[in-house]
Amino acid sequence: MKRFPVLIAAALLCCQQLAAAQTLLIRDARVHTMTAAGVQAEQDVLLRDGRIEAIGRGLETPAGAEVIDAAGRPLTPALFAGITALGLNEVNMVSSSVDSGVTQTGSPEMRPEFSVIPAYNPHSSLIPVTRIEGFGFSVLGALASGSIIGGQGQAVRLDGGYDSLVGEPLLFVALGEGAAELAGGSRAAQWMLLEQAVGESRSAPRAGDSNLLTREGRAVMKEFLRNGTIVFSVNRASDILQVLQFAERHGFKAVIEGGAEAWIVAAELAAAEVPVLLDPLLNLPYNFDLLGARMDNAALLQAAGVTISFSGAGTHHARKQRQLAGVAAANGLDQDAALAALTINPARIFGLPGGRIEVGAPADLVIWSGDPLEVSEFADQVILGGKLQSMESRQTRLRDRYLVRDPKLPRAYLH
Repeated sequence: MKRFPVLIAAALLCCQQLAAAQTLLIRDARVHTMTAAGVQAEQDVLLRDGRIEAIGRGLETPAGAEVIDAAGRPLTPALFAGITALGLNEVNMVSSSVDSGVTQTGSPEMRPEFSVIPAYNPHSSLIPVTRIEGFGFSVLGALASGSIIGGQGQAVRLDGGYDSLVGEPLLFVALGEGAAELAGGSRAAQWMLLEQAVGESRSAPRAGDSNLLTREGRAVMKEFLRNGTIVFSVNRASDILQVLQFAERHGFKAVIEGGAEAWIVAAELAAAEVPVLLDPLLNLPYNFDLLGARMDNAALLQAAGVTISFSGAGTHHARKQRQLAGVAAANGLDQDAALAALTINPARIFGLPGGRIEVGAPADLVIWSGDPLEVSEFADQVILGGKLQSMESRQTRLRDRYLVRDPKLPRAYLH
């Protein structure tokens, strides 16, 4: 009988330790707030219960708080890894490990009701590989495989939790040369099919009709047109203009992903308040949709007033998004704007709560060894939801296992 008070006391002690672990104090950081406050040097940042509680100099250390000395190093919001299949695809050449798209599920062929979210695996080996490089968020995209409408995805915090989804679902549509074969081989047919799908979503199915959408698909399409965000993967300027007209005609929020020729229609994008997620490395016309690609695309869009972010590093190389931002900065984009494109801009584009460092904001932060846009610098510590994240991944374990300890010894003695 005396065991129960002991167990209760142990449980209370454990709870107290967990509560204390949720309080962190970062001292002497160079804080990139991503707000009107700009960059603030020599700042302390207090994190409690997953939120930023206080920012200032000489903050008092709460009882039980863990203190991290940033020693003047940069502190930024956790970065955005772009549109990926993190947690959906493990090995692209192994079809059983790929869940980011649906090829064909019978007739009708368009399935906007398809969602990649139920397949999300927060314990994918790719997530720690990305996270330890300073990335805290990604948007899970639905690959257009069976039709130009890929299906639904959503933003996710890369903290390894099953409850990591944030924001609202997004619908993904692929257009242009790469998706033409999904519409009978014609770019014009893509718009014919989209308009037909819109028409079907606004009417009840009739017996004998040849339909593109199921009953569930009609309801989903109708909801996105009324109160949703549709992400269009598109590059050619003329196709981008068609997206703007389509969005205005039907009244939904559009996002451009790709946008290699977006600079040509920058004024129209700015006027329509349509953001662009671009790849700053695109500068060679390896297909006819990229004839106008140029490496200062980001700078030109930013100057025109278009909200920009980056996407294009892919799933297995999502950690290289920092390099994309650095390339954009090297080709005319202001450095602060480049960092904003990795933090506050995607938060605004997708309606996420993070992307900034201010009181009340989510405690999703990164302490860097130096300038986050320099390829030679690295993330010293990632904090998501106010919790210190492990800075270990499958790759770091392999590195440590096979790292040469003493190259002077014969090969048989190397660890």
